[in-house]
Amino acid sequence: MSNTSMDNAISDDKSGPIETTFAHDEEDSYEMNAPVAKKWQGTVADRQDMSALGRVQELRRNFRFISILGFGCTLISTWEVIVTTLGIVLTDGGTAGLVWGYIAVVIGFFMVYMSVAEMASMAPTSGGQYHWVSEFAPRSCQKYLSFLTGWLCFTGWQGAIVSISFLAGTIIQGLLVLNDATYNYQRWHGTMLVIAISTFSILFNTFLAKKLPLVEGLVLVLHVLGLFAIIIPLWVLAPRNNATAVFTEFANNGGWSSTGVSVMIGLLTPIVSMLGFDCAVHMSEEVKDAGRTLPRAMMWSVGLNAVLGFIMVLTLCFTMGDQASILASATGYPFIQIFFNVTNSYAGTNAMTAILVITLTSSCISEIATASRQLWSFARDNGVPFSSTVARVTPGWNIPLNAVIVSLLVTICLSLINIGSTAALNAILSLTTASLLTSYVIIISCVLLKRIRGQPLPPRRWSLGRYGGIVNTLALCFLAPIYIFSFFPAATPVTPVTMNWSVVMYAGMIIFSTVYYLVFGRHSYTPPVTLVRRDI
Repeated sequence: MSNTSMDNAISDDKSGPIETTFAHDEEDSYEMNAPVAKKWQGTVADRQDMSALGRVQELRRNFRFISILGFGCTLISTWEVIVTTLGIVLTDGGTAGLVWGYIAVVIGFFMVYMSVAEMASMAPTSGGQYHWVSEFAPRSCQKYLSFLTGWLCFTGWQGAIVSISFLAGTIIQGLLVLNDATYNYQRWHGTMLVIAISTFSILFNTFLAKKLPLVEGLVLVLHVLGLFAIIIPLWVLAPRNNATAVFTEFANNGGWSSTGVSVMIGLLTPIVSMLGFDCAVHMSEEVKDAGRTLPRAMMWSVGLNAVLGFIMVLTLCFTMGDQASILASATGYPFIQIFFNVTNSYAGTNAMTAILVITLTSSCISEIATASRQLWSFARDNGVPFSSTVARVTPGWNIPLNAVIVSLLVTICLSLINIGSTAALNAILSLTTASLLTSYVIIISCVLLKRIRGQPLPPRRWSLGRYGGIVNTLALCFLAPIYIFSFFPAATPVTPVTMNWSVVMYAGMIIFSTVYYLVFGRHSYTPPVTLVRRDI
């Protein structure tokens, strides 16, 4: 995508610039009723968007283009996730599966995020997916689908906090194994490290919330420079794999019926590395000029991370050495063994691995911000139990503190599962993937259906124009198969220990949210579409 198209996209007669129809008396009334000072209310377009969506500005708009770009790049941590989940794709797919699978996943997710970016420009709200479903779904199923999507996003983002903090915590454990031959690996040690990292991230999201945009910009620098700090030693010191092996040798170490099935299952590594760029959407009520800034920053963060990730993919494939030995590493992480084999130095390995721990911890900070804003937004529409408490914004702090605390409690509860069963925790990681993928399928299907029916869409400043239908269709064609394979276990034969139990947890979440909707939600839940006040 060119710079021009990425910044401005393609406009048609239905999606031109939003006209400023915000009357002066409406603007004065809005400014007086907003709980934040005028300087934090953003631009006239922001106030116009909030008024059209029926919302009042409660959070500070202190994110600009660079800071929200950094937020998206560092939260997703594409190259870091590729490194840390390398064992999955080496078991299913091999180096060729990683290279070609990564390219396919990047292209597919570009279609998905272009669709999401356009919706973010139509309705820049922290609710994100559940709001868009409420506004764009057929009237007959708007309320339930919106409610279900809110729970899917809640499940996905709360699980994502556990996933990323689990990676950071157990990587520290891996370093202990490498450096101390007397260390006795215990799962509860990893759980305590997960809780410690999550607690630190929570404290940052409360007491240092005002500094979050500045930190995101600084961590973006570390995210880029950290890549080169790792790949340069690998390229200089590591023996080279030959190009034929890298690009043509697929692996089926999971014992599946065909290499093709194995490759599809191994796509979990590139999928997880590119999943969740809708994170910026849930911060939209803290972004200045969100209707224009948000989609631009989202697409640039996708592009930047895709390039950095591909550099890391090629580096690992050419420098990893013997796959069987690194997969058998006592550290639990093949990449730690790669670093040690290449540098033959404990200090060098520790330093390179420390970069990953720092960037993954910063990702955890951002994920808590995203998850808490999504939960807060859903709660203000009475979508969860104790909504009035969860939706409360602390006066003077202008952050959803109660939602942040709930995120910590959920993370602690889910991380405790690791003490009794690693299989259950692995299911949570897959549950995160399946939940977010489902939310993408629902929202893109809704907007595509409106296009097919010829129904008008809200005005937006970042538009796919005449190509919107094609992009939406390609996105759905990509999402359908990877959604199915996200529930598969990593290897056969499947036992209760190796089974991917995410499908059970996923079904349980849908059943719970549906029952809650039938008993309580259909009476208490306020679908966002009922608050929208605009003429299309």
